[in-house]
Amino acid sequence: MNTNGLSGEVFYPSKEIIKKANSKNYTDMVKFASDDFEEFWAKEAKNLHWFKKWDKVLDDSQKPFYKWFVGGKTNIAYNCLDVHVKTYRRNKLAFLWEGENGDFRSFSYFALRRETCKFANVLKSLGVKKGDRVTLYMGRIPELAIGMLACARIGAIHSVVYGGFSVEALHERLEDSQSKVLIVADGAFQRGKIVQLKQIADEALQRAATVESCLVVKRTGQPINMESGRDMWYHELMALPIASNNSNLEIMDAEDPLFMLYTSGTTGKPKAILHTHGGYMVGVYSTLKYVFDIHEEDRYWCAADPGWITGHSYIVYGPLLNGATSFMYEGAPSYPYPNRWWSMIEKYGINILYTAPTAIRGLMRFGDAWPNRHDLSSLRLLGSVGEPINPEAWKWYYKIIGKEKCPIMDTWWQTETGMFMITPMPGVPLKPGSGTFPFPGIVMDIFDENGEPVAVNEEGFLVIKSPWPAMVRTIYKDPDKYVSQYWSKFPGVYLTGDSARRDKDGYYWIIGRVDDVIKVSGYRLGTAEIESALVSHPAVAEAAAIGLPHEIKGHAIFAYVILRNGFEKSEHLVEELRLHVGHEVGPIAKPDHIELVDSLPKTRSGKIMRRVLKAKALGQDPGNLSTLEE
Repeated sequence: MNTNGLSGEVFYPSKEIIKKANSKNYTDMVKFASDDFEEFWAKEAKNLHWFKKWDKVLDDSQKPFYKWFVGGKTNIAYNCLDVHVKTYRRNKLAFLWEGENGDFRSFSYFALRRETCKFANVLKSLGVKKGDRVTLYMGRIPELAIGMLACARIGAIHSVVYGGFSVEALHERLEDSQSKVLIVADGAFQRGKIVQLKQIADEALQRAATVESCLVVKRTGQPINMESGRDMWYHELMALPIASNNSNLEIMDAEDPLFMLYTSGTTGKPKAILHTHGGYMVGVYSTLKYVFDIHEEDRYWCAADPGWITGHSYIVYGPLLNGATSFMYEGAPSYPYPNRWWSMIEKYGINILYTAPTAIRGLMRFGDAWPNRHDLSSLRLLGSVGEPINPEAWKWYYKIIGKEKCPIMDTWWQTETGMFMITPMPGVPLKPGSGTFPFPGIVMDIFDENGEPVAVNEEGFLVIKSPWPAMVRTIYKDPDKYVSQYWSKFPGVYLTGDSARRDKDGYYWIIGRVDDVIKVSGYRLGTAEIESALVSHPAVAEAAAIGLPHEIKGHAIFAYVILRNGFEKSEHLVEELRLHVGHEVGPIAKPDHIELVDSLPKTRSGKIMRRVLKAKALGQDPGNLSTLEE
């Protein structure tokens, strides 16, 4: 490590990493994309298969309802499977899968296409046609990817609901999407227990009037209720003549809907973000290829869940579009022991690991001995997603897991963006905790309240000033909300809802959600800043900070802290932590109150739900909890 003119702590990639990178001409890419971003994306789109080439790359005549690759005809599932089956990749592994209980399965591209075609024909036999909605509700198993691809193949719109949501959350999503079919697993293995998915689905289906058929994948084998005339076993249908291997492909317009995915705001009920076949395909294909530097021999593992956008873009579609070999694991990171992940990296020769800071911090709690028991030398790149990663966790990940040779791709993006927006590439010098720069072709800025760019190192509203291919097209059934939520604060500019700052080297630092900024005596403090300070203390595993109303200071800082193993709760430790934050950030940032807790409320994607903590502290109703993990 050295600084070479860049400010702060900087980690430089090796010459070997730069030389082999798909993005080795990074500077040229950035220049080309900034000179003509439409031509940049058109060049990327040409690497994919189109039944008919587009007439126009971008139609911005009805802003903010942008259209990409207008007039183009394609199908994302065809690009994920059929394209590869016609080449040397026919027998290449598409998926390796390990169940929490040790089960193992693998699929070549040929086998994955066969299963997808068969299931697409099963869906067609049940009356599913182009534009119909199909909901999928299961754990991390291959059938989830097969179901998504089968829907895409026949033009149905899939809606994946995380396999752990409550009855109410599932019902709400079935009702809103007006789904015709529900695909569910009998159960899922999680931390050695069975999650009763079918039982939850049965309750949700009692009030879901539009669902005609429920297809059940046998995963756990425990006894379940099967309602005659509605419920059918997946494996039985797949053995029937209706499940033929014929293609049954629907040729889709670039702007035809591909999927809807429900995302929670800080308040209110979840909203369905709508993505389309053409632009989304180009965006996820290109970003994965360059950011995670996908090569033919790689074994790539995105440890997210297909139930949220990271799983859609970078477990299912992105890797398959790139002809990659992906690993999928069903269960918890530390089950039955804290070395489960590290043992699988060693066992399967994983080269790329992409996960969330919450998982890194969780595994960091158990110390260095667990990963050090395993040969992690196959790793070449690491990645982080979901929330800002605090420098302490970044450095542990870099040193202990990556052995100081694996650059960390710290990505910022959203359900709405569909693809990476701020991200390093393997050749870019890294600063722990910074997502570095926007992806080529993406124009971003940081605005003050009046829509003016802020000064260096000042915090403000993170905005996107140019359209991008994988962008959300609308909120399903609510175009007015789409405009008011994302495009109205600064007309013509997309509001991300996050706050950020940019340092003198142009590096972006995400602070957190705009409502996660605490104003104390006129000073703006990011929750991420306070949490990073707490986590840098040797006793702290995880932390969450919130601002509560204070009649003198405007806001008082309340912090919730999970201790590492081996540390006891005490008033003395609480005071030590307060002083530590004061030392790390400044006296103004010292929390008024620190509560030592055993767990924090999180979404399924690992984001801490600060509004729940705030409501609890104020004795208020926490509102909609359908996206809460537990």
